[in-house]
Amino acid sequence: MTQVTEQQILDALKQIRDPGRGQDVVALGMISGIVIKDRNVGFAIEIDPAAAEAMEPVRQACEEAVRMVPGVLSATAVLTAEREPAPAPAQQPGPGAKAALPGIDAVVAVASGKGGVGKSTVAVNLALGMAANGLEVGVLDADIYGPSMPRMLGIAGRAVSTDGKTLDPIESYGVKCMSIGLLVEEETPMIWRGPMVQGALEQMLRDVRWGPLDVMVVDMPPGTGDAQLTMAQRVPLAGAVIVSTPQDIALLDARKGLAMFRRVEVPVLGFVENMSYYLCPNCGTRAEIFSHGGAREAAAALGVDFLGEVPLDMEIRETSDDGRPIVVSRPDSPHAKVFREIATRVADQLAGDAEADRPAPRIVTE
Repeated sequence: MTQVTEQQILDALKQIRDPGRGQDVVALGMISGIVIKDRNVGFAIEIDPAAAEAMEPVRQACEEAVRMVPGVLSATAVLTAEREPAPAPAQQPGPGAKAALPGIDAVVAVASGKGGVGKSTVAVNLALGMAANGLEVGVLDADIYGPSMPRMLGIAGRAVSTDGKTLDPIESYGVKCMSIGLLVEEETPMIWRGPMVQGALEQMLRDVRWGPLDVMVVDMPPGTGDAQLTMAQRVPLAGAVIVSTPQDIALLDARKGLAMFRRVEVPVLGFVENMSYYLCPNCGTRAEIFSHGGAREAAAALGVDFLGEVPLDMEIRETSDDGRPIVVSRPDSPHAKVFREIATRVADQLAGDAEADRPAPRIVTE
């Protein structure tokens, strides 16, 4: 088997020139973060953000040059840039201020301390529940390594740019979606390091024509790594919803997630207990397979709201896996009602925060 080396990749990229400066991209120091894993190659191309449109053909040419290297199975390049700070308003923001997302009223992260708790299923049904309640909703799939939103929302196409500058999200069931799964082939492994992950998230947030949204729901990857910190530190999150199952080990990880959000001053809107109980569809017997009530008790002990409990049910899993989540495929079912109630509680908290930010009314006497 042919061994692919970093030097081979650099040699291939030396064939590609920056059209504006006339030198090759390697000599200009534009290539960074080369990762080679199982003959799959990923790398970043550092550019001036003002030249993003002009550099897209260069990115494609770089990918094609690397694919031609003997032994390479796939190549994925991402454009990254250090953005110029936005013009300061009249009052200079303090340290740690986060750049707003124009046209998006609130951004809500759906997170979990560990994988396997059904976070993405909760996130997609929460988003659809908000849309069913009359809100304009977008979904950002922030799980670079395991994107699931395109499949759950039944999206098979690829994201495109109609203006040559920004990407158009794909709409399904009345919500707009953007995911790395809409930008690369489904089988392409994501082998990016931290800076590349951060760059991809920034592009999906700020270089997408989201349009006016009441709420953006962000399906976070599990854990407390680079993607979570990027979102928490660079995006004005209105709050986070933490998903857990009832057993102690999952709740321990959920507490870690809560601690991370509190450390970066992101309010936690509440806990959702997923797989809370199992109700036999044949005999009606209820079984608490993973215990029950742990998330409610943890929420009370930690001083956050308990948003609701979702049962362990095959129909919830099957509809999500088939790209027709239960909130839209069976809107009158008890399970869909649970998700809409959770969506209402989250929206009420967001509305309450917005009211709290408004100035007090001025009383005028004549």
